[in-house]
Parts: sequence; structure tokens; C-alpha cells
Amino acid sequence: MGSAFNFTAIHAEKEGAQQAVFAGIQEVYRIECFLSSWKDSSETSAINRNAGKQAVKVSIELYDLILRSKKISALSNGYFDISFASINKLWQFNQQEQLAPDSALVRQSIQKINYKNIVLDSVSSSVFLLEEGMKIGFGAIGKGYAADRAKELMKNLGAESGVVNAGGDVLAWGTKLDGSLWTIGIADPAHKNEILSTIEIDNFAIVTSGDYERYLTIKEERYGHIINPKTGYPVKGVLSVTVLAPTAELADALATTIFILGEEEGIALANHLKGVECILINAENKFFFSEGIQLNLFEDE
Repeated sequence: MGSAFNFTAIHAEKEGAQQAVFAGIQEVYRIECFLSSWKDSSETSAINRNAGKQAVKVSIELYDLILRSKKISALSNGYFDISFASINKLWQFNQQEQLAPDSALVRQSIQKINYKNIVLDSVSSSVFLLEEGMKIGFGAIGKGYAADRAKELMKNLGAESGVVNAGGDVLAWGTKLDGSLWTIGIADPAHKNEILSTIEIDNFAIVTSGDYERYLTIKEERYGHIINPKTGYPVKGVLSVTVLAPTAELADALATTIFILGEEEGIALANHLKGVECILINAENKFFFSEGIQLNLFEDE
């Protein structure tokens, strides 16, 4: 998955907790094997190799994930799009100063991005990418999906509460040993090693997308790693977006989407979705909240 996963399980028996954690780890490995575009043997790679050539029969599990991804694409007017993997890598987010790529190359780089050209056939459980050169990838939703599946397995094995942390995508259920809810810290985008606020969650997921770890600078102006699939350019004006949702899969997808949409459209999207809340911090360090958000915000001393 390209990220570190951490698992916490609270169980009546020590051995039961260990089994639950082991099952969560194995589930993430299983999902990576069919989902990762970095593995030549994966179903995703088979789909990409056959772009513009033929449909590929896939597992129901992958088929359903692609179907849900397309629904989020439609909901966001294409600002979330798993065919974003088609983009040519023109930007190097290595925290270094560099020159902007040629604008014609940027326009060309997004030509194959179009979720509507991912054709699904429910009868044959097949996926067909209409154009040669198209690719799909699950970088903006795969970790969340894996976290959800790991949680369900752990619960089925008797873990009455626990946490799955998928590289910062956090999913928690139940309570800590003292009966209190799990408290999750939200990083300060201006000081990534400091906590800006905390929030208590139960059977919820929380995911943050920010520009403070992967970025580049052009003429001393910083650009975060999240690229608008409509333009091919990095998003400006947003420092971080934190999304709370019933599933890590949904929170994962929406964090990137709302980051791209920005404060007005992004917050409106969160308010439109049942059970979804959002915190957005813009480049002027101003906060924007969805209607139902409640958190413990640390005040400046």
C-alpha cells in the first residue's frame, strides 16, 4: 500500500487480540495483491495492460470497489477519478525548487483521465478501459478500503474495540480500556509535528489530506502534491482537509476530493452527504467547518 499500517485490538483474551491483529495484517496484504498497480500480477495491472484492447474479468470485490469509485466520481463531477493514474508524471514533489513543466505537456498529461471511460459489465463482472493508455489506480481510496476490511475481520474475531491506522487514515471503534472514546489528533499544517486539535470518534474514520509533507516550490511558491485532474496543475489555496465519515474508504476519497474543490464547494459537498463532516484550512490559515463538526481546538496562547 506504500504506507505503514498500525493495528490496535482490545479483546477479552490476549491470544484473541493477537489473532485479530494478525488477521488485519493478512487482510491488508491480501488486498494489496489484487489492488496494487505496482504488482504485475494484480487484477488492476491486468485491467491497465488491456486498456483499449479488451475487457478483463475481475473479482466481485474489485468490481464493486470500482463501481463505488465511479459513484464518487459522478457525485464530485469528476474531481475524484481513479483513472487519474493515467496522468504523465510531470511534477516531482520532492520539497525542492524546480521549474514548472511546459503548459502544453500539462494539458496533454490529463487527456486520458475520464471515469466515464471505465466501462463495467455486471453480467460478466468485467472492466474495460476504453482508451489505450488509460490506467486506473487506488491511491486515493485503497488504504481506506483496506482499513475497513481489516476492521471487520478484527471485529469478527472478537476485538470489541480497536484502531486501524493506515498511514494516517484512522478508523476506530469501541472504547479504550478506561471506557473513554478514542481521541485522534489533527496535525497543524503549519507545524506538522504539532497537534492542532483533537476529536473523539467511535466507529468512525478520520482522514487528513495536506500539503505539508509532499510538495515542491516554483519561484519560492509552494505547491502541494494533490493535482486537479481537470487541469493537471497542483491545487493552490488549501493547506489541509480533514474528513470524518462512517467508513475509511469514503473518508479517504472525500479528503482528496474536497481538497481539490476548495472551501466553498468542498464544504458544500460535505454538508450534502449524510454522516460526513469536514474541516478545511486554507492558505490564509482560516478554518472552514461543515455543519455538524465538533472538536477540541487548541487556542493560541
